[in-house]
Amino acid sequence: MKNSLELGLIGNCNVGALIDKDAEVVWFCLPRFDGDPVFCSLLSEHADGEGFGYCSIDLLDKVSSEQVYLANTAVLVTRMTDKHGAAIEVTDFAPRFFQHGRMFMPIMLIRKIRQIHGTPRICLRVRPMYEYGSHRCTITHGSHHIRYVAPSWVLRLTTDISVTAVLEETPFFLEDSATLILGPDETIPDAIGELSRRFLEETIANWHDWVRDLSIPYEWQDEVIRAAITLKLNTFEDTGAIIAALTTSIPEAPYSGRNWDYRYCWLRDSYFVVNALNRLSTTNTMERYLSYLINLVAGAPNGHIQPVYGIDGKARLTEREVASLTGYRGMGPVRIGNQACDQIQHDAYGSAILAVTHVFFDKRLAHRGVHALFARLESLGETAYDVHNQPDSGPWETRNTFHIHTFSSMMCWAACDRLSKIAAQLQLMERSVYWRNKADQIHTTICARAWSEKQQAFAGIFEGDSLDATLLLIHDIGFLPADDPRFVKTVMAIERELKRGNYIFRYVETDDFGIPENAFVVCTCWYLYALAALNRINEARDLFTNLLSKRNHHGFLAEHIDPHTGEPWGNFVQTYSMVGLINAAIRLSKRWDSAF
Repeated sequence: MKNSLELGLIGNCNVGALIDKDAEVVWFCLPRFDGDPVFCSLLSEHADGEGFGYCSIDLLDKVSSEQVYLANTAVLVTRMTDKHGAAIEVTDFAPRFFQHGRMFMPIMLIRKIRQIHGTPRICLRVRPMYEYGSHRCTITHGSHHIRYVAPSWVLRLTTDISVTAVLEETPFFLEDSATLILGPDETIPDAIGELSRRFLEETIANWHDWVRDLSIPYEWQDEVIRAAITLKLNTFEDTGAIIAALTTSIPEAPYSGRNWDYRYCWLRDSYFVVNALNRLSTTNTMERYLSYLINLVAGAPNGHIQPVYGIDGKARLTEREVASLTGYRGMGPVRIGNQACDQIQHDAYGSAILAVTHVFFDKRLAHRGVHALFARLESLGETAYDVHNQPDSGPWETRNTFHIHTFSSMMCWAACDRLSKIAAQLQLMERSVYWRNKADQIHTTICARAWSEKQQAFAGIFEGDSLDATLLLIHDIGFLPADDPRFVKTVMAIERELKRGNYIFRYVETDDFGIPENAFVVCTCWYLYALAALNRINEARDLFTNLLSKRNHHGFLAEHIDPHTGEPWGNFVQTYSMVGLINAAIRLSKRWDSAF
């Protein structure tokens, strides 16, 4: 099977690309994460040498390939060997390093090809498309470059390879090394090989410096470092936004129709993302992300915020289907945009305030929370109080059903609870009491209306009996202490009803698309948090070890996992899943001071 999620990720916090084990670029959007996929074969399967929408470096008569990252970097190396024993090495990266006092992160991919043994014969196929695979580009060229022209962008390939060999896709013997620079339509005045060598060295050094400053647990260091780099690669540094995933329309399960565009920023994720960034001590990334969130809060009309925003902060993410791409393994539809921007999800208020709370308490941050920001947050708190007992689409974004979701109400409680704590920190004691009273009222309502006598647990909706994995977070968000019998019983009930093998489903009831088939990865991470809170550490560590074994060979997780086969499904690489891995590893690891 050509298409799979055994992919490597490269990027520079401006653009990102996915590359398969045979060194084919299968996904790359211009001019940023949510742009037009120039290379889109991930969603349009093709036979070798056929079709369009990819960039491949083919070793003729290839018999094997292997792919690794250079340690502690986002530099990907693919080694391929042919049946005669000849071998090549392809090094892929997106430049990222400090230059002239600022971070240099151009819209650029660099592919360095090196002969490492014998007389390898290769063929290059550079076949970009535009408007989501609808059209082939117009091509012009010069002596050392090829321009792929679309109405809204131009991709320029600068190379020291014969331009004719690239244009006509003529196989040739690689005698030493070659370079492909895919970037903006600008002349590169330097020697291509020398420029790419310098960019590579500077990029490696930059990633090493970044990793060196991470705070990591004693155990699972490699796993956490790779997850941290991935989280950074999903960051759009220009605004500070962090996307949910690099892709669109990878189905949550085969032929499920649950195909969504995740190249945007969900407020639902923000609390967990900020916690992970804080634990990793990536304060610059955290501060940029918090700045993005604060700007959203400041622009919220009448204290109303939506669940998801564009990476530029825009609210409109009009959803539509495109017929030009057949979908992952032919499993359409392929969607652009996300209707969730129009949904009512009351948990967003708590998620935003929980995340932004850090700026009032973390003294490392250059821009601290002040009274004016608190006043803006209060308008969100008033909305949270007003809607805490009102129906919404819930955290899982059901499209046709509305209930009073317990988790949404709990996050409204969290909004008021944190506002009380922030007010006390600012010595606004009258406002602290005001918000404590609001939080207490919501708490009382939830305890009265969300408890299910039948399940002996908190139910997913008020006056209901169905269970929801979000309720594993009751202790994590501070709603109840870990030793409260209601929390213990809720965890037990979720184990009984939502656990399938080693994984936790988000729910098991029929929704708009039927009965969920695969497990939402982060729910298993939430279960690990709950087990840790209940001091069931050995169980949690065993389940965590199993989860780690289901990552792809680079250490990446998608959104969902098949509980029977362990196969990944859903958009990729999934920020929520990688953040869950980071937070679980930090909670479950032996402490540094007790490890020796």
